[in-house]
Amino acid sequence: MKKLINLPEAVVDEMIEGYVAAYPQYVKVLPQNNRAVVKAASGRSGKVGVVIGGGSGHEPAFMGVIGEGFVDGVPVGNIFASPPPAPILEVTKAVHQGAGVIYMYGNYAGDCMNFDMAAELAEFEGIKVETVRVTDDVASASSEEPEKRRGIAGGFLVFKAAGAAADKGFSLDEVVRVARKANESVRTMGVALAPCYIPHTGKPSFMLGEDEMEIGLGIHGEPGVERGIIKTADEVADDLLNRIIGDMPLEQGSRVAVLVNGLGSTTYMELFILFRRVEKRLRELGIQIHRSFVGEFVTSLEMGGCSVSLMKLDDELAEMLDHPVDTPMYVQK
Repeated sequence: MKKLINLPEAVVDEMIEGYVAAYPQYVKVLPQNNRAVVKAASGRSGKVGVVIGGGSGHEPAFMGVIGEGFVDGVPVGNIFASPPPAPILEVTKAVHQGAGVIYMYGNYAGDCMNFDMAAELAEFEGIKVETVRVTDDVASASSEEPEKRRGIAGGFLVFKAAGAAADKGFSLDEVVRVARKANESVRTMGVALAPCYIPHTGKPSFMLGEDEMEIGLGIHGEPGVERGIIKTADEVADDLLNRIIGDMPLEQGSRVAVLVNGLGSTTYMELFILFRRVEKRLRELGIQIHRSFVGEFVTSLEMGGCSVSLMKLDDELAEMLDHPVDTPMYVQK
């Protein structure tokens, strides 16, 4: 394990310190809690507050999309661990502008518990909080039990849609409606080629042979659905896409957003080779790509591999994904 760090136990706090120092025009840390990061500018009165969060190690998620048109605040957890209720509550109070706050995060036990606790504490302070849990990972549960699925890279699209709705002045109930529709419309499948190494332990998050890959492995190293000999980029893209299409109602003439996400050490060269195949397959099926996202959006430290997400769009979701944003890690005009 080779990493440019100081003390392993200081990596998260030093990362936040460096991030805020690099982008003071976008973000600040609340003095009440050094794990509570919010927009630098004051919020707009009457706007729904948008809070997302989760563990560190997934950068640029989640702090990277704090900014105009996207997210108002992020409580930061330890590596691959949920933030505790205290920073969640501080972020909630800071972004509340009188119209309530929406929480969005991946469907993991620790996040569910801690965000729910923070929501209860916020209610005691007179802040209405609603929650939408992201459940886009096709590999983690069957289509008969979508509520059991994990949230992975497709959460970026859900957060984007909800952030746009809030920026447009939608009410809390309407922002929640858009977020839920976005979540129900997105599916993701991933593939892992190599593990990441946790700074605190120096050990790999899982083991794969030199010639092996694993389909459906989670962003924290959770077991996938199939392990085998590594395939070509086209074969991997076909496998991921076939599993997604088999799980969502797409027909000729459908519009989608496509997200090809790198997990940390996969080059952009590889990601564009994969997208090339995804685009070709969708075109052959008569499915129109409305907007594409290729790059690193939700990583797993230096894990090797990628994921593919599709979001089926109607006019409203397309409008939300087209909404301009200005954040440190993602800008859209």
